[in-house]
Amino acid sequence: MAMATPAASTTLSLLLPASPPMRLRARRPPARTRRSSRPLLLRASCAYALREGQSRRFHRLPCGLDLEVIAQQPPAPGAPGATAERPPLVFVHGSFHAAWCWAEHWLPFFSRAGFPCYALSLRAQGESSVPPEKVAGTLETHTGDIADFMKEVSLPPVLIGHSFGGLIVQQYISCLGELLHPKLAGAVLVCSVPPSGNSRLVWRYLLTKPVAAIKVTLSLAAKRFANSLSLCKETFFSPEMDDDLVQRYQGLMKDSSKLPLFDLRKLNASLPVASVPNNTVNILIVGANSDFIVDAEGLSETARFYNVQPVCIEGIAHDMMLDCSWDKGAGIILSWLEKLTPR
Repeated sequence: MAMATPAASTTLSLLLPASPPMRLRARRPPARTRRSSRPLLLRASCAYALREGQSRRFHRLPCGLDLEVIAQQPPAPGAPGATAERPPLVFVHGSFHAAWCWAEHWLPFFSRAGFPCYALSLRAQGESSVPPEKVAGTLETHTGDIADFMKEVSLPPVLIGHSFGGLIVQQYISCLGELLHPKLAGAVLVCSVPPSGNSRLVWRYLLTKPVAAIKVTLSLAAKRFANSLSLCKETFFSPEMDDDLVQRYQGLMKDSSKLPLFDLRKLNASLPVASVPNNTVNILIVGANSDFIVDAEGLSETARFYNVQPVCIEGIAHDMMLDCSWDKGAGIILSWLEKLTPR
């Protein structure tokens, strides 16, 4: 069995390090921000054209930053396809992604099924404001931002998180007893980083799949996915995925992340997330058997933590919501939601 060098181990333990700053266009802040001592807030454009029925707005946080929100509402009452009122779905993306990754397929799919849908871009991602720090935030700041947005939602929502967004959702669940975190109707973890973080994933790759470990290092830690179409495809998508579509998503990923979501050293030192005794939140855990980032043991770890049976979908890769068989994961989640919220 090939053993990794300490240098390789250190690089892989970061997986998603800080990327070089991208060119930003200054956003003129409101008068109250100009008069304050806060630094100029910047917002960068991630050129994503909305689909029919979608809208983009910005949620102002108490700190003065704006979060991009892409929303899609279900058919109006009385319209064909309209259903009884259902809980809103709030989507949280992972690293190198933004609200657009949900807007492609899942927002239209779930809104047609009667669910109001809201996809957030976390700080320094998509078209959200960029803070002056070197990273976008921490588990606590991202969770607090989601909680602040939830005040705009009429009913307790279902929170859906992908990859590192799934870890943020887990942190939110652990904070549900706190006054500032609105309650949930349920939570879905999609190809989620497990509660202990990515360290165990990294070591398993190093010790059992050294070739895969090198590819993960190049693709994520060195951000080679942004310039290699084949590496981007292998990291996030199925082999059957059309190259032109992969190239389009690759461009959106390159533009999406102005700062890394976390300082991963500090993040891993703070994990695992707190357990929730007698957890009353309904949780669905979904993984993909062709996931290049979160392996089967990572999926099982998350399932054991919440004492639920995971669902592993065949023939689909890490970016389940964008992959060529995106409807497989969407269908499983819809079936779960139907049982959670019967007609």
